Amino acid sequence: MTPNPLIGVLFHWLGGLASASFYVPYHGVKRWNWEIFWLTGGIFSWVLAPWFFAYVQTQNLFGVMAQVPSSIVGLCVFFGFLWGFGGLTYGLTMRYLGLSLGMAVVLGLCTVFGTLIPPIVDGSFMHEIAGTLHGQIVLLGLAVTILGIVVVAMAGARKDAALSAEQKAAAVAEFNFRKGIAVAIFSGIMSSCFAFGLAAGQPVNELSRAAGTGPLWVGLPTLCIVMFGGLVTNALWCGWLILRNRSAGQWFGAADEQGHRPAILPNFLLCALAGTAWYFQFFFYTMGESQMGRFGFSSWTLHMASIIIFGTCWGFAFKEWKDAEPRVRRMVWSGVGLLIFATLIIGYGNRLAA
Repeated sequence: MTPNPLIGVLFHWLGGLASASFYVPYHGVKRWNWEIFWLTGGIFSWVLAPWFFAYVQTQNLFGVMAQVPSSIVGLCVFFGFLWGFGGLTYGLTMRYLGLSLGMAVVLGLCTVFGTLIPPIVDGSFMHEIAGTLHGQIVLLGLAVTILGIVVVAMAGARKDAALSAEQKAAAVAEFNFRKGIAVAIFSGIMSSCFAFGLAAGQPVNELSRAAGTGPLWVGLPTLCIVMFGGLVTNALWCGWLILRNRSAGQWFGAADEQGHRPAILPNFLLCALAGTAWYFQFFFYTMGESQMGRFGFSSWTLHMASIIIFGTCWGFAFKEWKDAEPRVRRMVWSGVGLLIFATLIIGYGNRLAA
């Protein structure tokens, strides 16, 4: 199957939509602590969905897994463990900054680290990217992406400076700009480790391909290994919070201090929807990457840019920007426009290379 970068961009946008939307169902979860609904959704994200889809689409999944060298498994789990810190604090960023601003800061750092470091490390950056016309066009697209992210983040900062404490709380209940920015920076750096985990898992992809798996699905077994590392991180942290807050009873309908009981089935269904959507970003990511050919390194940038675009749309849908001045809202959409333009530039560069 010949790579088709245009199809790859479409898959990356689908993954971005899934990622930007995953936190929306959590807004409907009632009377569950954060650690309860985050871990519940995470079981679907990190265990059930990865293994289910890998089993369905991979030829002889368990036979492929049995051939993976332990050193490769260790690297994938290690980077997944580090990525888990990013995913964990990503959820906290949404609590403190809201969808649009939080995503802009986190994913901006993800874009820079996750896109450029893998080709630099494997030695392909100078001769395959910086040394070719189509590679230089893709790098231009990366620069425009970063500019768009900066514009969106600046708009968020200006909104924060102009609003009262009451207006901030009305838009984002737990809004805390200083704490949110600190958490977002940490999350962005650690989240980029997912790209390193996927790069380390390329031998797994080759084993899957050799077993007869179709080119769109060869990356699914790697996701199972990397996301297991993320499960370890999140399970440890959420487990500690559950013990500290004594919140485990909420899974079984325990009443809160006011005597109100959670609606267990709707909460579980909403968490299942959120967790599966979180997984689908990587499901479509691996499909998109398989279509990018020699410019697979730009997959991470396309993925991050699309998340910010759709995340900003959700931010407006939830009225996070309703009290911002018109010029600030225009600034946000200008940043989104730059991200869309950057995607077109990267797509053109990939087309020249195809």
